[in-house]
Amino acid sequence: MVGERCHALRVRLSSRVTAAELTARLGAAGPWRLWVEDVAAGADEPAALRRRQTELNRPTPAVRCVLLGHADGVEDLILVADRSVLDRNALTRLAAVLVDGSDPAIISEGAAATVTEGAAAAGSGSEAAGSDASGSEAVIRPVGTGPAPDWGGGTSGATAWATRSLDLPAEADPAALRAALALTLHRYEGHGATGDITLATDRRGALTHTVPADATLASLLAAVPSPTDRPVIVGLLEPALGAGPFPHTGEYLPCLAPPFPLTVTVLQDGGAGEGGPRLWAAYRSSHFTPETVDGFLRHLAHVLGQFGQTPALRADDAELLDAAERERVAALGRPAAVLTGAPERLTDAFARVVAERPDAPAVGDGTTTLTYRELDRLADRLAHGLVARGVAPGDRVGICLERTDEIVAAMLGVLKAGAAYVPTDPAYPADRLAHTAQDARLELVITRHTEYPAGAGEPVTPDDLLTADSTDSTDSVALPGADGPDDPAYVIYTSGSTGRPKGVVVPHRNVGALIDATREEYGLGPDDVWTFFHSGAFDFSVWEIWGCLLTGGRLVVVPYLVSREPEEFRDLLRREGVTVLSQTPSAFSQLLETDHAALAVRLVVFGGEPLDARMLLRWFDRHPEDECRMVNMFGITETTVHVTAQTLTRELALAGSKSVGPALPGWHLYVTDARGRLVPPGVTGEIRVGGAGVALGYLGQPELTAARFTADPYAEGRQYHSGDLGRLRPDGTLEHLGRIDSQVKIRGFRIELDEIRSVLLEDPDVRAAAVVVRRDDPADPATARLDAYVVPADLDPVGVRKRAATVLPAYMLPATVTPLDSLPLTTNGKLDTVRLPEPTRTATPPPAAAAVAGEGARDGAGDGAAGSEGKAAVLQEVWSAMLGTPVGLDDDFFELGGNSLLAVRISAALRARGLPAVPLRDLFRTPTIRELAGAGGVDG
Repeated sequence: MVGERCHALRVRLSSRVTAAELTARLGAAGPWRLWVEDVAAGADEPAALRRRQTELNRPTPAVRCVLLGHADGVEDLILVADRSVLDRNALTRLAAVLVDGSDPAIISEGAAATVTEGAAAAGSGSEAAGSDASGSEAVIRPVGTGPAPDWGGGTSGATAWATRSLDLPAEADPAALRAALALTLHRYEGHGATGDITLATDRRGALTHTVPADATLASLLAAVPSPTDRPVIVGLLEPALGAGPFPHTGEYLPCLAPPFPLTVTVLQDGGAGEGGPRLWAAYRSSHFTPETVDGFLRHLAHVLGQFGQTPALRADDAELLDAAERERVAALGRPAAVLTGAPERLTDAFARVVAERPDAPAVGDGTTTLTYRELDRLADRLAHGLVARGVAPGDRVGICLERTDEIVAAMLGVLKAGAAYVPTDPAYPADRLAHTAQDARLELVITRHTEYPAGAGEPVTPDDLLTADSTDSTDSVALPGADGPDDPAYVIYTSGSTGRPKGVVVPHRNVGALIDATREEYGLGPDDVWTFFHSGAFDFSVWEIWGCLLTGGRLVVVPYLVSREPEEFRDLLRREGVTVLSQTPSAFSQLLETDHAALAVRLVVFGGEPLDARMLLRWFDRHPEDECRMVNMFGITETTVHVTAQTLTRELALAGSKSVGPALPGWHLYVTDARGRLVPPGVTGEIRVGGAGVALGYLGQPELTAARFTADPYAEGRQYHSGDLGRLRPDGTLEHLGRIDSQVKIRGFRIELDEIRSVLLEDPDVRAAAVVVRRDDPADPATARLDAYVVPADLDPVGVRKRAATVLPAYMLPATVTPLDSLPLTTNGKLDTVRLPEPTRTATPPPAAAAVAGEGARDGAGDGAAGSEGKAAVLQEVWSAMLGTPVGLDDDFFELGGNSLLAVRISAALRARGLPAVPLRDLFRTPTIRELAGAGGVDG
């Protein structure tokens, strides 16, 4: 565009200069003509202003001079020039020649180019090449434009552009401006940024600036950038050297359209021939918002000032935000709403509900249902049994029970005894159970686990505790007192990126605050029916259990096997009339595969792992937004389950929104760089959380607690360093971008696994995806590769990989793509990378019919009930195909690598053949083909 190369100057004339004099002076200066136009309005009237703006913004391939005469006798001279013909110096001096009668020779002293007849002729369209005062070429070099940066916040597809400006306290050295711009951009790259920054100038084209952390500002100023062919986002119109102030009232436009998406320069005279220097920017609306540009200019000005004041300062020590800006950014992460409830113990809050709704159903597991009064009395009896066994306030009691109503009663009983519960899952390996018990110093564990590891606390059953209770179950007997809401309520063990699981200690007040923060917004109350879907050892269950019981709802316990059978789970939701459903995205993706139209669910809460909002489009097709509210919540065990909440709409789902919303009332957010400094809105950094949900710390790990739970610099209390990446938007909402440690390096390339996953999910046929790094030889980095897993199982892996290859560079393309019926989940409902099967490079062909028949004959398959040979053949074919290996009649499904989610895939394959599925419980009881066929597991 010609406008990107042009700049303009307006000068208000006195009556001493006539049009004839201007024409003569212009002729002496160059081969240009003067256009004289009359404006039928006074100089200060809107019509005159619009005309001036039109002339100022009319591009030219050379030089255009227009004299506007207004109805009140005031005259404006407007000069527009291509920067390759006249730079800022030359344009200012041309104005001096015309207005003051200066010698035309001064123009060439500051000209960007030697003007020739061909280059200067109006409408010629040609450009002259020459040298500026420093001898370098001064044409605007064409450079590629990169995509909008994540921090820009622009509107995709927008074509408009606008300008913003900011006063500077002192004149800016052009070299310092370029170095400060590079350093500011480096900080805007966000957490984990490299030291290489690409920007462009109108005189030098695209440049790579290296910003080492240990460099001083002075050394950055002296460094020579290297040319590059990379696309650019930000460019600099280098200020004219030695132009000096223009002694007339005027107006200067550095460009008529931004040559770069964000174009920055300094106007040493304010751009109006008077006043101090101003930092000026033009930007494209497709890439940036006005608020983002205003902030960027403030940060650039602050960094620029440090170059002049503290040149010996290390680049990494330079501050992007001043004190006032830090306060503004810190306030951005605080919600307007505040908590209104007083801190209290969970048992006190529960007692209030019992008093209000004693005979209302509280919890049921499909076998029994307890009213609030019955649950309260059962918990009392368990509490007395615990006290009889020596449990005292402040102790910790383990709970290792299957999901039934008694696990809820056990948790409540432990709290009534003044202790904190430590939940574990019976499905955990013995080593993990033992580690948890030993680390938490558990002396007592409530369990029915017949193989609970020895030495991991004394195992007692709920029946043992009820027997030990000597109180009359019909009377309320006082239990030992406890200190208050700051006492620990539970200790949940969570895995870190390295090392053994660590126990997170959460007090009563935190859970009460979570309920207070959400009760009114989501209308939680007695009419609701909740599911208890997740393991009690997963903190999502804290939200499910206490969110329901403290608001008077009915809690439906979902047995483990039902939680892994999507159609059975759907039937349970329908039968129980569930209204509030909490799900990890991985678990919900399985429910989406069922016919879910007739559900009464009014609220779905997502948590536990990142949600790709596009997966919800199929749900919105059956459940309008005004009938069922979908809420994406980001949270961490160390900050009490949930921190933020974003209500999702079809529009956000279509956009693939990564927003997890603003902080809940009582919580607040910061996003910081690697050194803990706040970063500007939109810039990627580590998420830190403060406020009502911050846990007491890690059990028995004071050093780790001190490192991850630090003093909140902007509010009372402490903040938790999450280790998650995110961006805080100007509206206070948070975008969650995955773990910091999800970045990996393969053969020198830094790779973000979530980026590859996002590309895979852009394939319209891919419903879920995961990417992992594997090494065939752990000792040899050269054997590292990326393996992708996609859902559903009938996808063409070659096609999926080919499509990804159109988006990803070769070093980010997965070596294998393995289709699955569903992604394996941990007990907590998160993606279980350990249980991902070995990648499939080529499909394993199913056993030939003759081979199946022969093996059946050799193994005696015909000895069973009539038709068992046909059943065995079908199962062998499906199992072999799904497990990727030949399967014998007596091979154990689970020993071959089978799992509950692979069983779902096998069931789907059987249904596709018109055969009944194999329930997961049948596989547990009869895990071999011979047993299944003999028991009638599938019809022949």
